[in-house]
Amino acid sequence: MRWLAVMGLVAAPAWAELPAPVTDADYVTVDAAEARLGQLLFYDPILSGNRNIACATCHHPRFGTSDGLSLGLGEGGIGLGPERVADPANLPEQRIPRNAPGLWNLGAHEFTVLFHDGRIEADPGRASGLRTPLEDDMTAGFSGLLSAQTMFPVLSQDEMAGHYGENEVSTAVRQGLITGPGGAWDLIARRVAAVPAYAEAFAAVYPEVAAGRAIAFTDISNAIAAFMAFEWRSDDSPFDAYLRGEPVRASGDWQRGLDLFYGAAGCAGCHAGPFQTDHGFHAMGEVQIGPGKAARFERHARDIGRMRVTGRTEDAYRFRTPSLRNVALTSPYGHAGAYRSLKDFLRAHAGAGAAYDRGQAVLPDLPGAEDWRVLQDTDELAAIAAAYEARRLTLAEADLEALMAFLVMLTGAAALEGRLGVPETVPSGLPVDR
Repeated sequence: MRWLAVMGLVAAPAWAELPAPVTDADYVTVDAAEARLGQLLFYDPILSGNRNIACATCHHPRFGTSDGLSLGLGEGGIGLGPERVADPANLPEQRIPRNAPGLWNLGAHEFTVLFHDGRIEADPGRASGLRTPLEDDMTAGFSGLLSAQTMFPVLSQDEMAGHYGENEVSTAVRQGLITGPGGAWDLIARRVAAVPAYAEAFAAVYPEVAAGRAIAFTDISNAIAAFMAFEWRSDDSPFDAYLRGEPVRASGDWQRGLDLFYGAAGCAGCHAGPFQTDHGFHAMGEVQIGPGKAARFERHARDIGRMRVTGRTEDAYRFRTPSLRNVALTSPYGHAGAYRSLKDFLRAHAGAGAAYDRGQAVLPDLPGAEDWRVLQDTDELAAIAAAYEARRLTLAEADLEALMAFLVMLTGAAALEGRLGVPETVPSGLPVDR
């Protein structure tokens, strides 16, 4: 029987089964030349509407493949990581509504649903093999889920496209022109193809391009996906060594933390499997800060999570279980990044009910931002609390310290050192975030 004690569905056993060690078979195969091309594209601002934001701006290795912020600043931001600030000459319209997730192990086969609300997922029943917000208009040619998801940020005015009307890409997005000739993706593909070094590199990687086919947007996203799958595969942590029966080099009371995680604390009920995620959606009462997830015509600051995708009321405030690999590197925590401290997040995540300290948020100053609207809305706070579906725990300080020691064991050496790393330059000649 699958252990669901943390959800209160069955009685907790004394111990949840440890996952099997990760092997090469758990991952997609990556072509080295394609990954190297993807590396350049990942760090190149040429993909953004105003040529000023790269994928790496919000997913940088310096910040655990995230950005070190509770809620990032895309278009209208200047700088990198916690030092990123709003450009007074071109203020962001709002913060990016959700915390930038880490990119660890997304090349593993088991990752078939992505984003905090799961709005993109593998679906063999669709012609594209994917279910996305574009529905049946989704372009064919993506190598898989990871490729498809990498390219949705270029359509977001708050992330990479730019404010409506600022450039040809944001204008196309505003007009609903995404796929096909003249669509936003086509405009970006032609922009990349116009750079001779990119034209040469794509021809070397993709035989169809070498034979004369124009570089497609899907080629760009496929290369980026190959890079991410290669660069941030992380299965060389002390925990991996433990699973393989090898000597473990770790500090703190990690063994007791492991016992708690897979035993009495019930963490493995949701954080199951080799990457510590069941890929499911759960309402854990997470603190909501920032603008929330709302359509442009809506005026609320709520984020109802999975319900925005499914329309089912029972999915309200449910968010995808994140993988915990390299979690010690990916502060802040929660779908809205409300906690800079992992220990404090663990305490709240267990349902301790302590008052939220707004000092936990890492939010660059943004004139006009109403970051605490939900915290001042008693009805919304009550709704979030009522949806909480786990069993509540009171964790002693020693328990928290032990769990922290175990979570640090999930940090891989390659995560700290990188594989291809940050390129010195990119073919467009635009600045590289370092």
